[in-house]
Amino acid sequence: MRAKDWNQAVKAQVLVIACGALAREIVELKRLNNWSHLKIQCLPADLHNRPEKIPAAVRAEIEDKRGQYEQIFVAYADCGTGGLLDEVLAEYGIERLSGAHCYEFFSGAAVFHDLVEAEMGTFYLTDFLTRHFDRLIKSGLGIDEHPQLLPMYFGNYKRLVYLSQSDAPELAALAEQHANYLGLEYERVHTGLEPVGSEILEKVIQWQN
Repeated sequence: MRAKDWNQAVKAQVLVIACGALAREIVELKRLNNWSHLKIQCLPADLHNRPEKIPAAVRAEIEDKRGQYEQIFVAYADCGTGGLLDEVLAEYGIERLSGAHCYEFFSGAAVFHDLVEAEMGTFYLTDFLTRHFDRLIKSGLGIDEHPQLLPMYFGNYKRLVYLSQSDAPELAALAEQHANYLGLEYERVHTGLEPVGSEILEKVIQWQN
């Protein structure tokens, strides 16, 4: 994916309303591809654990910004909203990332399907979740204060798959530590940024046509 592909495709300012858990990756995509037409507005990453609040938060951002941009794109999947996010977006004719969750669009649908087929009992981490595991998993689920909850939450899982966007060895080592903490087999699948970056570009080109 080259910068000129984006600049040839985009004729107007584009706003991407993104999950805060994707902020680092989308900012990096903008930098790498020189997407000068792209404005990023991230919602709080903590919504990752409160999916019932996502539709209203996205609606509020759309209402606040829609008069300022000719195109708005939402960098969320369904993310556990049970279709409610899609209902909001349908009112405005706005597209979102495909799939049920970030694991699917980071890896691509085909790769994720194969991972699920290979082992249903899989817990997934992204770069963001690897970095914030203690806050979102240990503290967020109360395991740090109540270790007896660990088998209740993770007793039916068999492996942890780290879907890595970065090549950083320290993140891979940290993800493996998290797998050991949960008592799960560890596997790393490097996704990079290409699947999600290509989809954003494809959506914008489709809109322009």
